[in-house]
Amino acid sequence: MTIDVQTVADLGPDDRAAFFDRDAGIESVRGDVREIVERVRTEGDVAVREYTSEFDDVEVGNLEITDDCERAYDEIDDGMRDAIERAAANVREFHEAQRPEDWRREFSEGRTLGRRFRPIERVGVYVPGGSAAYPSSAIMGIVPAVVAGVDHVSVVTPPADELNPVTLAAIHAAGADAVYCVGGAQAIAGMAYGTETITRVQKVVGPGNKWVTAAKAEVRGDVEIDFLAGPSEVVVVADGSADPELVAAELVAQAEHDPNASVVAVTDDAETADAVAAAVDEQADARERESVIREALENDASGVLRARSMSEAILFAEEYAPEHLSIIAEDDESLLERIDSAGSVFLGPNTPVAAGDYASGTNHVLPTNGGARVTGGLAVETFLRSTTVQRLSETGLADMGETITTLATAEGLEAHAESVRSRLEDGTDDDE
Repeated sequence: MTIDVQTVADLGPDDRAAFFDRDAGIESVRGDVREIVERVRTEGDVAVREYTSEFDDVEVGNLEITDDCERAYDEIDDGMRDAIERAAANVREFHEAQRPEDWRREFSEGRTLGRRFRPIERVGVYVPGGSAAYPSSAIMGIVPAVVAGVDHVSVVTPPADELNPVTLAAIHAAGADAVYCVGGAQAIAGMAYGTETITRVQKVVGPGNKWVTAAKAEVRGDVEIDFLAGPSEVVVVADGSADPELVAAELVAQAEHDPNASVVAVTDDAETADAVAAAVDEQADARERESVIREALENDASGVLRARSMSEAILFAEEYAPEHLSIIAEDDESLLERIDSAGSVFLGPNTPVAAGDYASGTNHVLPTNGGARVTGGLAVETFLRSTTVQRLSETGLADMGETITTLATAEGLEAHAESVRSRLEDGTDDDE
């Protein structure tokens, strides 16, 4: 059997480290990536083309392929176009509900405070691709930026002898302004610093392999990024009422992504645990990517775990802080109330993670490696900056004048205190 049943209470220090101390695996390529980033920063398109030839074995003509995306959208079959449009519409609808409103109100007499929200002007989205099809990643990265009101959304996607038309069509449908045929670390560097062809952006988002992730880590500080994401991961919390076949299907589906994916089921029911392990083995046999699935299942951060109670199962899930959390249990809503750290949660037997991956409307660009303890997934606010606004009347300033001057004096900032005293002494009221 590919996956063994373990007991949560019996996990040793090494086992717990494997589950809870996951990382994106970027250190092995960090040195090479640093060199790539520096060359692209200083040499621009020349370096981009050389690395594209070296790593992708493709000689790219025009780096910009915006028009190719529009042609692909027109040429794909109607069924595929409809699927792209429906998925994009659902994602757009959900993200439009996230847009914050500017607000301002009077907190005390003469003291009016508020916040206003404005989009970042230029954003870059990495869309995995090349010959492979990842239309969902295009939709998830581009649509929230468009909804936020970003002026210019640039997209980079890896080259191939024949680019996948479905990915290109999705990029166009999602609303990208410019699209470039470049991938890997050189794509991230191109967006971060700009080249003769690639527009420099203020923020880079989107998932990629360890080279892409290492490049995002390298350019962070010169450009904003979303987060450093590693391989896909899922935790399924199940009780004795759960169908083991459905639990197993969630593990196999996430294992299909990557041999380094982490997939875990945790249940308080011994029979369910054994049945899930058996079902995983059987389902893996029937999948086209069986070798990838089995490698992921053998990952030290993957397994079927038996907890002494659902409370222990939830504590495990909370400490794991998974990218995807599926709860298949009779009291799923009450269990959810005890979870604070998860990228996206899928409740009930009819809510597969694949629904969120493609078309339910939530975003599938999510924190991994425990990142959900401190941040959420891609959203409209990812592409916004907020500004606080305040207006004080003479009465409002006088009311807090002594507080301000006392604190400013304590910090040795006499001019700060004087800037308040001078206004109060002048008796100027901007409300008049």
